[in-house]
Amino acid sequence: MPEPLTVPSSLTAQVERLLPSARLGRLGRLRRGLEKEGLRVDANGHIAQTPHPQALGSKLTHPHITTDYSEALLEYITPVYSEPREALAFLSDLHTFTYHHLDNEWIWPGSMPSRLSGNESVPIADYGSSNVGTMKHVYRKGLDVRYGRIMQAIAGVHYNVSLPEDMWHALREMEKATNIPFNDYRSTRYFGMIRHFRRHSWLLLYLFGASPAIDKSFLPEGKVPEKLQSLSDDTYFAPYATTLRMSDLGYQNKVQSQLKICFNSLSNYVNTLRHAISSPWPDYEKLGVKTGEEWHQLNANILQIENEYYSDIRPKRVAKHNETPSQALEARGVEYIEVRCLDLNPFDPLGVTETQMRFVDTFLMWCLLSDSPWISDEECDRLDDNRRLVVERGRDPALTLIHNCETTTVRAWGEQIFAELGEVARLLDAVEEGTPHAAALEALAPRLKDPSLTPSAQMLARLQEGNGSLSDALLSLAKEQADKLKATPMLRSREALLAQLIETSHQQQRDIEAADQESFSEFLSSYFAKARESRALSAISSEDSQ
Repeated sequence: MPEPLTVPSSLTAQVERLLPSARLGRLGRLRRGLEKEGLRVDANGHIAQTPHPQALGSKLTHPHITTDYSEALLEYITPVYSEPREALAFLSDLHTFTYHHLDNEWIWPGSMPSRLSGNESVPIADYGSSNVGTMKHVYRKGLDVRYGRIMQAIAGVHYNVSLPEDMWHALREMEKATNIPFNDYRSTRYFGMIRHFRRHSWLLLYLFGASPAIDKSFLPEGKVPEKLQSLSDDTYFAPYATTLRMSDLGYQNKVQSQLKICFNSLSNYVNTLRHAISSPWPDYEKLGVKTGEEWHQLNANILQIENEYYSDIRPKRVAKHNETPSQALEARGVEYIEVRCLDLNPFDPLGVTETQMRFVDTFLMWCLLSDSPWISDEECDRLDDNRRLVVERGRDPALTLIHNCETTTVRAWGEQIFAELGEVARLLDAVEEGTPHAAALEALAPRLKDPSLTPSAQMLARLQEGNGSLSDALLSLAKEQADKLKATPMLRSREALLAQLIETSHQQQRDIEAADQESFSEFLSSYFAKARESRALSAISSEDSQ
């Protein structure tokens, strides 16, 4: 008989102390927003070569419908809501509204790209002639010369979550930390959450990974990694993979790996990023920054800007005008967390479900309430190993991971985590009608015992039951989902809002372009001078405090 699973007494104690306030409605609710990407494709499943539809508004200024890297890579951004279903309803309306303006094109439901025809088949997004728009475009050109465009055609869901202030005040009082400035306390706790997340994010990759296969056009001919096998004429797969999107085929970069950002403190995080955006890298210098009036990249540093740093989770703060992300974090602390490791769910028209959102909420709250010591460089490497193993072989019955210097299985470690999540679900459900967080755990727990229930396994099963073509299978799903979304009635007020934003956003772009008074070179020099100035002030402040 296996030993019964136990929950740390410290976790249970924290939940019990918070429950009375939660039941009285004094802690508030988690707040979350969604950012969802999806490629536009043509009737044959090839990446669309058409511009972003003018009828959707300006991708530079529209608050809810824009593009990511490529002109063909739609990005939807919802407002912040305290109810997951409200965020999903807004996301649904964005899809439906888009389909009213697409001509014989569909939104790709998978994270790995549709059929491609080489690097040049991925069109770089164009944001107009303003300095801000030009900077966004040149940044993307820099991504092309550094990593290639094909990697930038990968899509996913970014999940943004913040705790309400009432909950932060309750935690601060419970820990007798009221002598610590509020923003400092909140940032420190958010970084503890991030560290615990990094130790256990492999579980999200296992439960929600949905990209075990890729179209062969994703890889250069003759450069097929050993972990991939041929499934059909146009598809490679890895038999036990969960999310090739999060593998070394996706958003990974060897130059960035030297940064060793393990999220031990806000100052460490900010200073490491600042170092990266101000430190030249020889290989990037060889690529050149500019030829005549033609820009190839914003600079030749390790990172062009902070957003180039790839991570499965980020601390975030809404930046003010002319403020970099690091400046915003440094000035006012962490405001929310962005989870970036979620594949699109190809079996759902929106790419994400309420059950998944409720689970991630519970997981993040568990990360916050759990002990989370600093991560050494050695542990950072072990975490990366665990993550890589689950990405490439997560459903392999023989797979073992390292936990507390001992080997364990995905199922055993996962069941221990689920036991602890059950305590946190009690707290989150105290303000709900019913028990949606506990229900999410109950719905997903069987995936630990039976890997065939995971999205990655279901995707492979669908391919093997069909003709083995990933692109054919996803195109069929895209068309089914399009029919469903087109038939879904929109909220009238939201339809009116989105219709109004078409012209409003185009006018805002024209206003920005008309207001520019300096050349792009001057604009860029000013932008990076401000970033360096902030770094210098930070160093002076640090010296004064010693």
